[in-house]
Amino acid sequence: MEQGQITAELDRLNRSIPQLIAIAKNFGLDFYDMRFEVVPADVLYTFGAYGMPTRFSHWSFGKSFHRLKMSYDYNLSRIYELVINSSPCYAFLLEGNTPIQNELVAAHVLAHCDFFKNNAAFGGTSRLMVESMASSAERIREYEIRYGREKVETFLDAAMAVQEHIDPHIHTIKDALPKEPKVQPDSPFEDLFALDQRLAGGGGLGSGTAGSSGMSGAGGGVGSNAGSATSGASGSSGSAGKVAPASKGAMASPASPATGKKTSEEERRSEEERKIPARPEKDLLLFIMEYGRFLDDWQRDILTILREEMLYFWPQMRTKIMNEGWATYWHMRIMREMDMEEDDAWEFAKMHAQVTQPSRSSINPYFLGLKIFEDIEQRYGRDMIFEVREVDTDQSFIRNYLTKELVDSADLYLYKRVGNQWQIIEKNWEVIRDEMVNRMTNGGLPTLFVEDGDYNRAGELLVRHAYEGVELDIPYLEKTLPHLFTLWGRTAYIETVVDGKKIQFSYNGEKVQRKYL
Repeated sequence: MEQGQITAELDRLNRSIPQLIAIAKNFGLDFYDMRFEVVPADVLYTFGAYGMPTRFSHWSFGKSFHRLKMSYDYNLSRIYELVINSSPCYAFLLEGNTPIQNELVAAHVLAHCDFFKNNAAFGGTSRLMVESMASSAERIREYEIRYGREKVETFLDAAMAVQEHIDPHIHTIKDALPKEPKVQPDSPFEDLFALDQRLAGGGGLGSGTAGSSGMSGAGGGVGSNAGSATSGASGSSGSAGKVAPASKGAMASPASPATGKKTSEEERRSEEERKIPARPEKDLLLFIMEYGRFLDDWQRDILTILREEMLYFWPQMRTKIMNEGWATYWHMRIMREMDMEEDDAWEFAKMHAQVTQPSRSSINPYFLGLKIFEDIEQRYGRDMIFEVREVDTDQSFIRNYLTKELVDSADLYLYKRVGNQWQIIEKNWEVIRDEMVNRMTNGGLPTLFVEDGDYNRAGELLVRHAYEGVELDIPYLEKTLPHLFTLWGRTAYIETVVDGKKIQFSYNGEKVQRKYL
């Protein structure tokens, strides 16, 4: 492309983007200040692979880049844009797009930014994550220089294998603890209150997000794969917690208080108080960060970085259909208000059709989200879609607003592999809706709980899978266990259900073992 043509196209964007912003605001969209930048494909696909423009380096991001860029080079798919949930909101447009394509993309990201700012799921996310990730990347580079790149990368491999297993609703383990009575600083009885708290031995363990949104040009699809039961146990500096060694004495029989021995009930309560965690803990990353006895400070810091980044990305995992549907709904309406030449109108219609094209094998969030928002508007009015945008996530969105008529018109179905062929197994709209909702639980990830941080009274780690009919991907599980061992430093166990039977997988530093319970 000649320099003069590039300059002319940038001049056109400089004129049209303010018009798009004005139209969007007139429709009632409310977004942060926008920063648009046109970048080459290599840059955009790098951002797409990393998830952000300022993230730390890791081989897995390079692998993602190669896959995405190869699809682009062979014209199999295309990322048209990348928008960052921040204030101001950064949007990267693809160099080589035609002006009308970048105008459509700009309208699309304005709606994304409105969603980021107003949806309740994003309410707790940091709007300064671009700067925060740049700082985190610098710290990790310093660790690589100080401790060796291979050592740091090995730990990153282990941490990233379980990074998704957090509890986004609790920011620190200590937040879930009952608060101790606060001593009034001017109280004449301050020393007595402090003595009482020391005797009580306060402390213990209780329970203890969106990055970028990309608009892909590859047609998605409508369908739901109910047959692929493949979930995996995947992937705030905490102070170093200590796992107290448990007593190996036998349970005492009931005895008179006068003997000084504990009753069975007292022993049971004592065991419960000593158990770590006191209750099953969903935030695996935070538990390891707080209670891992063999972690160095730099390793805890890396766990902190990954957990904070996952808290930032988590809302997008919960709102993919809504977010893309909302952006598609508005880019269509905003662009209709623009004065387009005939060629531009044709190209706009073609690109919109490509983005919303359904297929037979997968759910296209652009298509399904758009259809549901349009149906809500038709039945309840436009004010209702703004309310839904504010309070819902994908689970409630599908549960409340996916109707029989939408399922029929979109030709949704469930299918699985039977023998050597894929077959449709369900067309009932309620079953399809419920299955979609169930698969969105916990962001579509398996739910794991730390059951015991001192398993077998040997400081070993026991993790339990909350089995609800979908089995874990066993090869993936067996590859993840060594990473869990690396993080915890002792034998790691995962309990789950396979073929209707309880089974315990373990890794002791040498090999993975299985035991039926």
